[in-house]
Amino acid sequence: MSDIDCRVMKMNKKIFRSSLLVALLVLTASFVMIIGILFNYFQLQIEKELKNEAMYISIAIENEGAEYLKSIVNNEERVTLISADGTVIADTSVEAEELENHLDREEIKKALADGYGTSVRYSETLTEKVVYYAQLLDDGSILRVSTKQYTVVTVLLGLSQSISAVILFTFILSFILSSRVSKSIVKPINELDLDDPENNNNAYEELSPLLSKISSQHKTIEKQLHEAKKQQEEFSLITENMSDGLLVIDKNMQILMCNTSAKKLLNASGNINGNVFSVNRSKAFRQSVEKSLGGERFENEMIYNDKHYKIIANPVYEESEIIGAFIVIIDITDTIQREQMRREFTSNVSHELKTPLTSISGFAEMMMNGGIDEATVKDFSKSIYEEAQRLISLVIDIIRISELDEKSNIFVKEKVDLYELSEEIIERLKPQADKKSVKMNIFGGKAQVYGVRKILDEIIYNLCDNAVKYNNNGGTVDIIVRTTDDEAIITVRDNGIGIPESAQNRVFERFYRVDKSRSKEKGGTGLGLSIVKHGAVFHNAQITLDSQINEGTSITLKFPT
Repeated sequence: MSDIDCRVMKMNKKIFRSSLLVALLVLTASFVMIIGILFNYFQLQIEKELKNEAMYISIAIENEGAEYLKSIVNNEERVTLISADGTVIADTSVEAEELENHLDREEIKKALADGYGTSVRYSETLTEKVVYYAQLLDDGSILRVSTKQYTVVTVLLGLSQSISAVILFTFILSFILSSRVSKSIVKPINELDLDDPENNNNAYEELSPLLSKISSQHKTIEKQLHEAKKQQEEFSLITENMSDGLLVIDKNMQILMCNTSAKKLLNASGNINGNVFSVNRSKAFRQSVEKSLGGERFENEMIYNDKHYKIIANPVYEESEIIGAFIVIIDITDTIQREQMRREFTSNVSHELKTPLTSISGFAEMMMNGGIDEATVKDFSKSIYEEAQRLISLVIDIIRISELDEKSNIFVKEKVDLYELSEEIIERLKPQADKKSVKMNIFGGKAQVYGVRKILDEIIYNLCDNAVKYNNNGGTVDIIVRTTDDEAIITVRDNGIGIPESAQNRVFERFYRVDKSRSKEKGGTGLGLSIVKHGAVFHNAQITLDSQINEGTSITLKFPT
């Protein structure tokens, strides 16, 4: 049963009880009034009869004397003749000598004063009353006639069964009629169409203003609900497409809302509800929640699952009371890593530049001091030249990476055939490969991409240069060029020393070397694969690396065509 049905039922019962009570009260009042009116009427009739009878008896007494009273035989009425001083002369019910003086009786006093008088006296049990009528005679004596009358109590007791039957019948009739009346009153109200209050509702004209108001409120509520739903959808759309996590909690730390990003960042799934600490119990997170619910805007950093997060917690007020908090979770792992890479890059650049400059400065200082033979001078000059070349290569590589990072130069794009470009690079690397007896092969066919020839050249050159440098004597380097419907693919594969699995995620970082001592022996700057990565990003290419220790390395680039 719905709440509306319950209310209608209560209303029906209330109307029923009210109408039944009114009926019973009206019945009781009517009964009392009728009994009162009847008793007053009967009393007046009795007084009238007593007056008439007194008149007839007074005539008879004047004609026949007091002896007339002895001839009266009437058990219902009592006749008494009283002298002017209150002494009873004769009485039809009791011997005159036995009666006391009646001068103080109310009806006697009135008769002596006004010529006639009436009074009513009740018995001690209130079940009987006596009506007296006294008349002053011509000789100064007083004739009094009285009769008994049952009281209301006596009548009611005598008619108790009949009255009970009438009351029961009346109660049943009132019950039935009240029930029908209450239902007939409630039925039109119950059939009101509150979804469309102004139409098809002809129950009561008196309800028209109320129905009009309900209709107006209904329209207002529908409009407000529509706007609230629209705002909720907009809020959900915004929060669900946020890259940052958003949590809304109440003052009891219960989760009210959690967007998809927050679930991903906190590795949660399904519907998140309950206490906010069930999502994360780290010290930084707990501190942020507690500070915000304490009324303080608080920012903190948290490390969770090897990632760095920034937490911004703001309290939410309603008037002056805190009712909850907004918690924003921002993934700053990339920022932290970039900052760390920047510091490492600065440190590495300083170190890499310092090393050749120190060597050059040392050799130059010894030559400047003199006392060195010609052969040693030639060796120092050679060392200075090699270190200078290494320094130039390092600076050039740093400039290239900076250009790719900042895109400070305007690069001209053109159609470039990767197969032809690879052939040119093989020719340039042939002297270096011959020194280690490394055989370089190329397979496939033409594969054109739209890009910057200089950058593509550096990408392939660095891949092939590393494949030769870190290969075994007598090894092989294979360049495989092929195409698909939407990609141009080039793979550089060698059977050299390979890259450890632990280092494969870092080889594209700037200045990262798997074996620093061995890399310096090979003459590398540590920026070759970093240039490859930046060049690939510039061309929206994908890089994949596959390498096994002592088996070789294979690096594949997929360029969109």
